[in-house]
Amino acid sequence: MARSVLVTGGVRRIGRAIAETLAAQGWRVLVHARRADDDEGRELAARLKGGFLFGDLAAKGAADLLFRGAIGQAPDLCAVVNNASMFSLAANLPEDDAQALWRVNAEVPQRLTELLHAHLQNRGGAVVDLLDTRILPPAPAAATPYEASKRALADSLAPRARRFADLLRVNAVAPGPVLKPSLAANSELGGETLLPTRPTVADVAAAVAYLLSAESVTGQIIAVDAGQSLLRASSWRH
Repeated sequence: MARSVLVTGGVRRIGRAIAETLAAQGWRVLVHARRADDDEGRELAARLKGGFLFGDLAAKGAADLLFRGAIGQAPDLCAVVNNASMFSLAANLPEDDAQALWRVNAEVPQRLTELLHAHLQNRGGAVVDLLDTRILPPAPAAATPYEASKRALADSLAPRARRFADLLRVNAVAPGPVLKPSLAANSELGGETLLPTRPTVADVAAAVAYLLSAESVTGQIIAVDAGQSLLRASSWRH
């Protein structure tokens, strides 16, 4: 049976790996890009025999607009992967930038969860959020706007899983040092890991695919970080 999934920010990097992995597993993938003129996104969607959607998720009402477009292309939509994210290492951001970051990283994923649940009616579905291993416990006392937004999304996971459990499973994947930031200004060291092999985009995509298909799992976070969060937790305890 055909299944359709919306992958926000699905054109490049981790999002692309997720889109390609899910398509290989039989999903019809709706690839979201920020801009309409994203030729790479259109080509990817065509190659995967899926659909292409665009929209700036930092804009007010963007989640509702994107979701309407998604069900217009795929009325059988039953899953959303909230991969799109704004990243910054800055401890402080201009107000407009901070609001945009919060909307993309925290508000839009929660709203898409609500919209998918309302759309499903009598069918089951799933949502997978992409978090960040740096916000896993023990989280730093002083968080950057980026970390605060991801922590807010993580904090909403269990409430959403409980609220929508009649039709929807809600889980998350927290990648660790997988890829360098795309902007030089956000460059940072990957940090030490417990395992000798660092995680890859394929590892993250496999975790997402598992959570979409794991019918008895909800409200859970899988850290794909080669044990980096365990090292931080051990250091904190001692």
